[in-house]
Amino acid sequence: MTGPKKSTDYLRQERRDRMLRELDHDPYHSKLKIKEPSLCPECGATFQQGRWSWQSAPAAAHEQLCPACQRIRDRVPAAFLTLRGAFLTGHKDEIMHLIRNYEERERAEHPLKRIMGTDEQDGGVVITFTDAHLARGIGEALHHAYEGEIDYQYTKEDIMLRVTWTR
Repeated sequence: MTGPKKSTDYLRQERRDRMLRELDHDPYHSKLKIKEPSLCPECGATFQQGRWSWQSAPAAAHEQLCPACQRIRDRVPAAFLTLRGAFLTGHKDEIMHLIRNYEERERAEHPLKRIMGTDEQDGGVVITFTDAHLARGIGEALHHAYEGEIDYQYTKEDIMLRVTWTR
């Protein structure tokens, strides 16, 4: 036997087809609108027309630290690339040259994509980045050029990426 039938009030029912706002967990993503034009006092990047670029800033530009310089100052990377394996020891200079060239090409177009630092640990190399897309792109370039194994691990909120390349 079933219980009493529930009546559905369609006039007061909550709509389920509304767009949900995506949560933005990145603390380096500006919550407030940046005044235009703005100039980063550390790297010289300018914020104009809604994006950071390497254009020259007008004399009356506001000073605003860009997100990449803020990450570097706070020592909070957006991504880590770990290089390991016997192949690395024999071809380290060549691999690091590929990484530097890739980063220079990206940084020329996108001022927020930079390498923060390089550290040698336990026979491997750990490189930190201000942008997760740059680390992923370099990982893919290494995999394309030298094959090997590559692994991507994002944090729960997709704030930080850890890329590991081994060969």
